[in-house]
Amino acid sequence: MSWIVVAVVIAVVAYVIVLYNALVRHRQMAEEGWSGIDVQLKRRADLVPNLVEAVQGYATHERELFQRVTELRNQARAVPPDDVAGRAQVEGLLSGAIGRLLAIVENYPDLKASQNFLQLQDSLGTIENEIQMARRYYNGAARELNVMVESFPSNLIAGQFGFARRAFFETDDESRAVPKVSFPK
Repeated sequence: MSWIVVAVVIAVVAYVIVLYNALVRHRQMAEEGWSGIDVQLKRRADLVPNLVEAVQGYATHERELFQRVTELRNQARAVPPDDVAGRAQVEGLLSGAIGRLLAIVENYPDLKASQNFLQLQDSLGTIENEIQMARRYYNGAARELNVMVESFPSNLIAGQFGFARRAFFETDDESRAVPKVSFPK
């Protein structure tokens, strides 16, 4: 009879260890995913001043937009690294402002033909694609962690050891809007 109790205790302890390790693995994957997003967002933030400078030389009357892009870039850099929702909000606004900035370029054929600007635009496009890939990876990892944190019986272990839900990296609808680009006729 006592060996049955010992076997049950060993089985329960082993199960707790398995669940704990799964929670740790999912938390690490979410942190890795967030790190990937952070790297790409920093790359984009580093590119923004060059992009603004290139456009500013041609479109001097768009000063308000240039200031807004610069302000949003600085706000994005000021958000604490663990504030996923806050970072997503500011980065969404920055994406929208960059989109408006690129729409202005359509009015300046010389700028559109500039090799320097074309390289900046290509770099920005590449970074935006990498941000989307990193965002999908992070959100998938956060979803897996959240499922474990909320599902029974892993939620009991998660609660005891301080595992918490991760916020998804989502931008607001304004930043998803495609800027209107009109071509001269």
